[in-house]
Amino acid sequence: MDNTQITEKTISFVKQTLKDAEGGHDWFHIQRVFKNAMLIAKDYPQASPLVVALGALLHDIADSKFHKGDETVGGKMAEDFLTSLSVEPNVITQVVAIIDNISFRGGNFKQTFRSIELDIVQDADRLDAIGAIGIARCFNYGGFKNRKLYDPAISPNLQMTKEEYKKSTAPTINHFYEKLLLLKDRMNTDTGKKLAQRRHEFMELFLEQFYAEIDGER
Repeated sequence: MDNTQITEKTISFVKQTLKDAEGGHDWFHIQRVFKNAMLIAKDYPQASPLVVALGALLHDIADSKFHKGDETVGGKMAEDFLTSLSVEPNVITQVVAIIDNISFRGGNFKQTFRSIELDIVQDADRLDAIGAIGIARCFNYGGFKNRKLYDPAISPNLQMTKEEYKKSTAPTINHFYEKLLLLKDRMNTDTGKKLAQRRHEFMELFLEQFYAEIDGER
């Protein structure tokens, strides 16, 4: 089986697995991350296109948020699937490493594993968490979890541990300060940084308008 066939079978697997997923983590999220990852990868010929493609396609195959916080489910599911396709063990190991290390996990979480493929896929995933799409996904997930839009009595917490971040029930607007506005400066690649700038500025404009409307300004 060649790389194109492996990628096509993976796309079919992901579409089927995530057909009932929450709107911010469904196939269309995966598709956007996949496209962004392949776009960024063009500027980094040292990266394995297959590892980038499979890492992007499988990065949210079993997001821990929807599996009682279990961060091992996604990697195991991806490993089992890729093994069934007889993908080379070295490729599988790299893809699982991407899945296990891609998440933000709070502002104070220190990532230890690095690879150019992870850098690319992580940037692509973070691009989908900011800008217009990021705003839409943020409020969609907040609604999914029945969180308040805004509460001035609950301030953003920038000192959360990984566990506190995972368990947070804060208003959705707080997530901009606890994650989304931090991502521009946490992009790994030069290409990712360039793409993130415009999306970051759009979020700043959104927040400016949001607070103007909260205050009743014309």
